[in-house]
Amino acid sequence: MPTIKFVNEKKEIQVPEGANLRSAARSAGVEIYQGPEKIGNCRGLGFCGTCKVLITKGMDNTNRRGFRERLRMRMSMAYIGNEDTMRLACQTQVLGDVEVITRPALNLYGENFFS
Repeated sequence: MPTIKFVNEKKEIQVPEGANLRSAARSAGVEIYQGPEKIGNCRGLGFCGTCKVLITKGMDNTNRRGFRERLRMRMSMAYIGNEDTMRLACQTQVLGDVEVITRPALNLYGENFFS
């Protein structure tokens, strides 16, 4: 069974292969959303982009990005500089061990933004 390690929460959970990252996090009590996004989100349909996560290890252990996710992420400023590691949790299937940073901060002044 694949293991998801949530870095900020210092929590590890095991999930069946192909499990949805958003659903697994919510089942484990890991908060994906912050602030008003807790109420104002699309409930996992991939339209709002509020369930952004950074996958720091194991990106190859997730499914490929679909059209909806690619489209939505191109409209996100947080995606700039994180193209290889940022995913929408609601659109991500866990196929192997992954390490995840939930609620990544928007860093307008970091090297990722201007690179």
